[in-house]
Amino acid sequence: MGGPWASQDPVAERTSRPQGPTALRIVLGTQLRRLREARGLTAAAAGHAIRASHAKISRMELGRVSFKHRDVADLLTLYGVTDADERQAFLALLQRANVPGWWHQYSDLVPSWFETYLGLEQASSVIRTYQPHTVPELLQSRDVARALIQLNHPNASADDIDRRVTLRLTRQQVLIQPAAPNLWAVIDESALWRSDRRSAMRAQIQHLIEMTKLPNITLQVLPIRSSTYAAVEGPFTILRFSEPDLPDIVYLEHLTSALYLDKIQDVEHYLLAMDRLCIQAQPPAQASTFLRNTLDKF
Repeated sequence: MGGPWASQDPVAERTSRPQGPTALRIVLGTQLRRLREARGLTAAAAGHAIRASHAKISRMELGRVSFKHRDVADLLTLYGVTDADERQAFLALLQRANVPGWWHQYSDLVPSWFETYLGLEQASSVIRTYQPHTVPELLQSRDVARALIQLNHPNASADDIDRRVTLRLTRQQVLIQPAAPNLWAVIDESALWRSDRRSAMRAQIQHLIEMTKLPNITLQVLPIRSSTYAAVEGPFTILRFSEPDLPDIVYLEHLTSALYLDKIQDVEHYLLAMDRLCIQAQPPAQASTFLRNTLDKF
């Protein structure tokens, strides 16, 4: 087994993924930042030109907000972009970036900080995740997804629970679409036993066995006896994209918020942590056998 993004880097072998609105906003923001820096302008100066604060410019350049046509047009003028075709290319990108994603219909249930993740997940070429407590959401069976959602939202109505389950299962479709991203998941063995319903966990393990048959899914199980988990603070996900303007992003989810890390030193820290986990975990080739042996214990 090579390193996580090593010479066998799945990104190099994948067809480019279609870019959703979240990814497109980041691409547009990155291009605007480069234009601003090339002109030697500060974020404050750019903000003043569009009647906004430097903080808004920062959010735009990070792709954290939708774009107004007038703001982008004014910034292009400020940055010296006067060629009609070039301006039109930017404005066409803006239109695509402002189209709501399919998850917009769940905006009453999904916080804005998680909507960002949904967009990045859909646009990614490689998803690497470590989950010490639960099966990754993209690999959860319907019953396990419902049980975990009910646990995390004890006061939600039955209708809201149903919609949240549908949202999670819809997310999973990304793994079987054309040019689907590679998912490389490391889970703790104890996650396979966390249920008060044996039938639910049996179905979950059978689902994992089926999912590992897909060529774009790699699963490793970290044995309970391993002490590696003690050196890792908690679950994390690393996203990589085929779009060159999108950096690798580390996603850290909390109860009421999330962190998105894209600085090289931060990403490298988590890549090294993932390397250690992959070395300590069962090799991918043994995943199906390990899961079948676990199934026999139920």
